[in-house]
Amino acid sequence: MKLGLIAGNGRFPFLLLDAARAEGLSVVVAAIRQETDPEIDQRAAADNQITVHWLGLGELSKLIDTFHAEGVARAVMAGQVKHKQIFSSLRPDWRLAKLLLSLRTRSTDMLLGAIAKVLGDEGIELISSTTFLEPLLAQEGTLTVREPDEDERKDIDYGLGVAHAIAGFDIGQTVVVAAQACVAVEAMEGTDAAIERAGVLMQSMHEESGEAASTLARKLTVVKVAKPNQDMRFDVPVIGIRTIETMIHAGATCLSIEAGRTLLFDRDNLLTSANAAGIAIQAVPRRY
Repeated sequence: MKLGLIAGNGRFPFLLLDAARAEGLSVVVAAIRQETDPEIDQRAAADNQITVHWLGLGELSKLIDTFHAEGVARAVMAGQVKHKQIFSSLRPDWRLAKLLLSLRTRSTDMLLGAIAKVLGDEGIELISSTTFLEPLLAQEGTLTVREPDEDERKDIDYGLGVAHAIAGFDIGQTVVVAAQACVAVEAMEGTDAAIERAGVLMQSMHEESGEAASTLARKLTVVKVAKPNQDMRFDVPVIGIRTIETMIHAGATCLSIEAGRTLLFDRDNLLTSANAAGIAIQAVPRRY
């Protein structure tokens, strides 16, 4: 049986590719020219059960034709496509242009949901991107040696409410909090960029007000959630080693994620880095 893989950027497509091959599936990769790591070609060259087709970001008709020609009836999306790419670099073919005109809003969820429906109408079922990666989902509890302290727990509680509010509007899924005040909200730039922005902002406030200002001296807590009606077929929350590195650079000491709805990539190295830096990571149950 063949699985279609619509590959975005990062390591997610490669993890899913490995998992699918481990289950004996042949994989037809639709690699996005503006996003997918060219390493995918090397993987295909080393494994005759992997086929790669390169497509432009807006070539929906070519995607469908490719999967039909390869006999793909099930497909999965893996890897981020930068939001700014979707809204600035998209060159839609006639099918995607027609779809865009039918949308009442241009949110990422609305667009990807519409694409999933078009694929379904063409006999291509889009399945959850966690189908082959269940072991990578965060389990409830504190994942690091250090647990969040009292102040960090207060920031988590506050941040969860704010994060779920913005996620409900499909704005972003991450907020950065200090002393129960929102320092940064994720939008199109992504989680790591939002954390970086929070770090720069806090540093500038320290320089202007001085370290004696106790409120400003509080460290940052990062809160990342799934959307209230998260479609697990796409845009699943992911945490990787780069997020921990970004937190360290920004001076963030605590990370809250949602259990069962967040993928942890390179888990062992991620937790080793977090523990070495004294960062607390807590996976909380879904509240909304």
